Amino acid sequence: MDHERLAHVMRRLALDAGDRIMEIYSSPDFEVRSKSDASPVTEADEAADALISEGLAEAFPQVAIVTEEQAESHGQSVSTFLIVDPLDGTKEFVQRRGDFTVNIAYVEDGVPLRGVVYAPAKGRLFYTLADGRAVEEMGPFDKDTPGEQRPITVSVPDNRGLMVVASKSHRDQATDAYIACYAVRDMTSAGSSLKFCLVATGEADLYPRLGRTMEWDTAAGDAVLRGAGGSVVRFDDHAPLAYGKPGFENPFFIAYAPGVLLVKE
Repeated sequence: MDHERLAHVMRRLALDAGDRIMEIYSSPDFEVRSKSDASPVTEADEAADALISEGLAEAFPQVAIVTEEQAESHGQSVSTFLIVDPLDGTKEFVQRRGDFTVNIAYVEDGVPLRGVVYAPAKGRLFYTLADGRAVEEMGPFDKDTPGEQRPITVSVPDNRGLMVVASKSHRDQATDAYIACYAVRDMTSAGSSLKFCLVATGEADLYPRLGRTMEWDTAAGDAVLRGAGGSVVRFDDHAPLAYGKPGFENPFFIAYAPGVLLVKE
């Protein structure tokens, strides 16, 4: 894989998709339907999916592409592939809360090596460079020429008082019980893959997820967090979270800055 070209293409497609999403987001009304699993889908999801998948297929025709909106057409397992969630946080989008993201990642041998997370309503853009290091680009964003890139790195956590980020839409009693195992200085909430990015920038130390997620929900944020020095592990045995699993469904997981003393329940 040409990682220099990959970084350029993923960044450009994320920005293009973000523009299309914001056009629909800014309209007075848009259609919301329910998928077979009862989760919502909008015309913004589908438009962004088409734009990104077509762009990736043109740029990297030999690489498999897995996208949320075309999930039923994918094979059951693959180890090296591009993976896309064109609009992560559809509930936030529908409720016009702004915490939604465009996610594109490249997975090689089950590891998310490169990724881009773009939150168009918040004007935040995170991605990995060709060498794998993670940056946040400062806007405004030119699609052809990257602007100022601020290297990001995880915090040096103080286990006497951790900063924890949790889901806005999927918070539950099990998550709260697990968080209570730690000494917590403060908590924040965020939607979509922004939670990974808050750990990557040092704005949070720990993000536990005790709920159902799919690989397209996590791969890009996982790649950014790894590029910032963080880790994502399975909740049950603390083994690294792997990708290309049958059905592309994740187990519960924990994203964190190394130095956090993880609790095993």
